[in-house]
Amino acid sequence: MDIVSQWALAAGLAWASGFRLYAAVFLVGLLGRLEWIELPGSLAVVEHSWVLIAAGVMLVGEFLADKIPAFDSVWDGLNTFIRIPAGALLAWGAFGEDTPAMQFAAALVGGFISSGTHLFKSGGRALINGSPEPLSNWTASLSEDGMLLVGLWLAIAHPWVFLVLLVLFLALVAWLLPKLFRLFGRIFRRLRGAARA
Repeated sequence: MDIVSQWALAAGLAWASGFRLYAAVFLVGLLGRLEWIELPGSLAVVEHSWVLIAAGVMLVGEFLADKIPAFDSVWDGLNTFIRIPAGALLAWGAFGEDTPAMQFAAALVGGFISSGTHLFKSGGRALINGSPEPLSNWTASLSEDGMLLVGLWLAIAHPWVFLVLLVLFLALVAWLLPKLFRLFGRIFRRLRGAARA
């Protein structure tokens, strides 16, 4: 695996972890197990039966939880402490056969990418939950499922395309997050004012 493919795999797994950690682990593990892709030796653990079973069960739970308005934000909040470190760990694993310095650099970049993706997802979903109807929530959830599949496919089959799109995505996140935080601040101040009144 060349360096561009390694970085695309590391970044792709970290990016996917911010949206759907369990789906990413299950899909990549299953593809490796079926020998459709060759994973670095340090990521071979995701091909193990117990990992596939655990990821598959959590994948079903996450798929269902993500379709329930308001509960999806609770789920995202709990998974903040799992998705971001897991994204860093998966990125580290993509460079598991490299030098410790390269592994550590990949883990740092992976943690950054998965935290950006997770903040984008959870912040956007929290805003959508303000809508009284469930259709927007389901549409967002199914869109994320589709983005995960396309993103992982691009990371594996077309690493350069994925890396370019990832840079554009991270630029969009960097532009949107401050606006999202300001909006949440205004909503919080309004709710606090209403509670006092």
